[in-house]
Amino acid sequence: MLFASPEPLDARTLENRLGSDTEVGGLLADLAAHYADRGINLVHVGGRWSFRTAPDLADKLRVDAEVQKKLSRATTETLAIIAYHQPVTRGEIESIRGVATSKGTLDILMEAGWVRPGKRRETPGRPLTWITTDGFLDHFGLESLRDLPNLDDLKASGLLDPRPVLTSIAGGGDATPAREDEAEG
Repeated sequence: MLFASPEPLDARTLENRLGSDTEVGGLLADLAAHYADRGINLVHVGGRWSFRTAPDLADKLRVDAEVQKKLSRATTETLAIIAYHQPVTRGEIESIRGVATSKGTLDILMEAGWVRPGKRRETPGRPLTWITTDGFLDHFGLESLRDLPNLDDLKASGLLDPRPVLTSIAGGGDATPAREDEAEG
């Protein structure tokens, strides 16, 4: 089933097919270990299992015909906000970004298969929330959202400036480092 399925399969689907008396978790672990040093690997992404080309061979087998286009800054920021704050409403996204979010931004992320509408909030107006998908986890090579880089990881990779943020008092001119909790806020 794992070889033939066009989509990753969860353990429950496999158990339904193999029978409830089968220890699916153990079989999956054995298969993953068996294929670990081969041209394909059994990987667990977003609670589902599938075979993937081994990372050391991926570049040799890749035949990409799609034209890659970069995401706009607004789209990238929106995706990051959804990933780190989900479930999040459009109003919350706009509040964090400080600017209005166009409908097209969310459309691009939905077309990529990285976000989808979540549940409606039980607040006045019942706003729709946005969450990431298993496609997001798969594309970025994450097993779960817990694998998203934290602040220290982002600083270490050079994506964030590791120096303290300087603040000054209006008219005073004295710049003092902000406390870390103020700099992030």
